[in-house]
Amino acid sequence: MKCVVTGSNVKALGRAVHSLSRVGDELYLEPTASGLSLRAVNSSRSAFASFLFAPLFFQLYEAGGPQPHAEPLRCKVLMKSFLSIFRSLPSLEKTVWKCLVWLKPRAGRLVVQLHCKYGVTKTHNLAFQECERLQAVFDTQRCASSLRAPARVLAEAVVHFSPTLAEVTLGAGPGGKISLRNYVEDEAEPSKTMVTELWLAEDEFQTVAVAPGSHITFCLKEFRGLLSFAEASNLPLTIHYDAPGRPVIFTLDDAVLEVHLVLATLSDPESSLQPTPANGVSHLPAPSDDFADDLESYMIAMETSGYEEGSGVPPSPTFPLRTPRPAESDPEEEEEEEEGAVPGTPPHKKFRSLFFGSVLTPGGPGPAPTQEVLAEDSDGEY
Repeated sequence: MKCVVTGSNVKALGRAVHSLSRVGDELYLEPTASGLSLRAVNSSRSAFASFLFAPLFFQLYEAGGPQPHAEPLRCKVLMKSFLSIFRSLPSLEKTVWKCLVWLKPRAGRLVVQLHCKYGVTKTHNLAFQECERLQAVFDTQRCASSLRAPARVLAEAVVHFSPTLAEVTLGAGPGGKISLRNYVEDEAEPSKTMVTELWLAEDEFQTVAVAPGSHITFCLKEFRGLLSFAEASNLPLTIHYDAPGRPVIFTLDDAVLEVHLVLATLSDPESSLQPTPANGVSHLPAPSDDFADDLESYMIAMETSGYEEGSGVPPSPTFPLRTPRPAESDPEEEEEEEEGAVPGTPPHKKFRSLFFGSVLTPGGPGPAPTQEVLAEDSDGEY
């Protein structure tokens, strides 16, 4: 894989990396015929983000592969290492005029080269690991409610909340009004709790199609990261959601860019009474909390099929279009063993993982329902 990014698109790529860094600690790269896909999933597997840059975004784009008809190499790198290359966005805009990214399978390195003013060239060699495809399966058409608004409107609304706020509740009120309210635990003392709530009129949105009285609660950290990218790129943001406990999907669309952010939402106590549909993955024991996930509507899966996109898209009003050269095959051989598991930590006590058990390598063992005790406690000393 080899690609070249020039001009203001270098900063756009950097902003995408900053947004993905809010989600996970590893960056997944997958070159396809539809473009370069950058993805991330958080440790509790309750958030997934994907940026797909079309070939027209690049001056040169070659998906490559060890053989003419072989699948391109998929890999993952540490987010911290990749983010350090694009740490200073103002510096990228002022000094960098071209960025080269290419994979060296034989050397096991992802090379990122920045061509700066005055003939300065910065070359970064990052170690990578081959992996299976990381893909979220979801359908926005199944969502009962949707909103579309300029990113600036939502960014100005979110700024009223504390930077340390973890969750926010979005709800539909009378007259098409939309509310944003900080989430407060049920057991919190009212006298020691500060509640911030604001309402947005229907005319602030481009489209409003929501179920009356509907509401969802989701994490604010990842949402802030996407808002920063959308506002800087001047792209409208679309929110798709359904019942509480089912994932909320945020999307950005452009002729050369497709962005998806999927977050787990907090379930209502009544949702625990509803049976969870079977989905063919290994299940963990149901927790005592009243939080369930709709794994059938959204889960992580490892697939080999690529994105399918239509042709003849209109020119992008946001990003400069480039005319990429024809892709060529990469003669280098793949040496690293594929790894499909995504390392993670136990999910948040309130937001159960949307993806547990479904990121294992096909055919691999599922998670055990209980943890085996290898040594019992003993009161005596020997």
